[in-house]
Amino acid sequence: MDVIINLTVNGLATGMLIFLLAAGLTLIFGLMDVLNFAHGGLFAWGAYAGIWTYTTSGSFLIGIICAMLTGLILGYLMERYIVQPVYGNHIQQILITLGLMLVLSEMLKVVWGPNQLSATTPSYLSGSWEFGGVILIKYRLLIIAVGFLVFFLIHYILKNTKIGLIVRAGVMDKEMVQSLGINIKKVFMLVFMVGSALAALGGVLLGPYSGVIHAEMGLEFGILAFIVVVIGGMGSITGSVLAAILVGLAGSYMAYYVPDLALAVNMLLMALVLIFKPQGLFGIKG
Repeated sequence: MDVIINLTVNGLATGMLIFLLAAGLTLIFGLMDVLNFAHGGLFAWGAYAGIWTYTTSGSFLIGIICAMLTGLILGYLMERYIVQPVYGNHIQQILITLGLMLVLSEMLKVVWGPNQLSATTPSYLSGSWEFGGVILIKYRLLIIAVGFLVFFLIHYILKNTKIGLIVRAGVMDKEMVQSLGINIKKVFMLVFMVGSALAALGGVLLGPYSGVIHAEMGLEFGILAFIVVVIGGMGSITGSVLAAILVGLAGSYMAYYVPDLALAVNMLLMALVLIFKPQGLFGIKG
């Protein structure tokens, strides 16, 4: 029983990190119809900027703020100068964002060097709690809490605010929103920047979770994020969080019980969803 609980907590923590990356991606994909393969690069830049600031200042909170600011700035620059010119052309989007992903990864090595950076857990978040023989690691519980907090916040904004109504309407019909006199380009940029900040938040939280960060981590988690978007359904935040939890739990359990299938299980999940429900678990039929 202890093993089951620990594997579940580990899976939920990993799933929430993936969700933070996928949350912005699913809105960008759903609202803007943009295949942004450089999204994982924002995750990596958030990790490096945040962990470097945390190590330098000694404050993990300042590190988180720096990571999210880095995501906002890079998101603005990416949307303004890279993504805008290729709206509506998926082939160009794939090529240019894949190229940007490589550039972002290499720039990390230029700024911080080619070696991995170590990331320690803040003293007040280190250690664990024990309940009846079950050991719960504090930092992993924090990641789970942050992930669900972000989900409920996004869900509330989308369902109960004017900007949320505009975003949801834009996912369904961009032309209709534009015809109402709403500057859809500004909405696109806002969504892109917020999604980029969430990706950076996930990156900086990953640091103490894994203990080290490296320049290629963006590509690795970027692939997982796209799998989550496909499984959950384009434009669905609820679908993204449930798919991220599913992917995280599947990876955690498979890595323990059937290690040889740990890498293949996520692709298998995506394939099954595409076969039986091509629009995703919570996607809208086209």
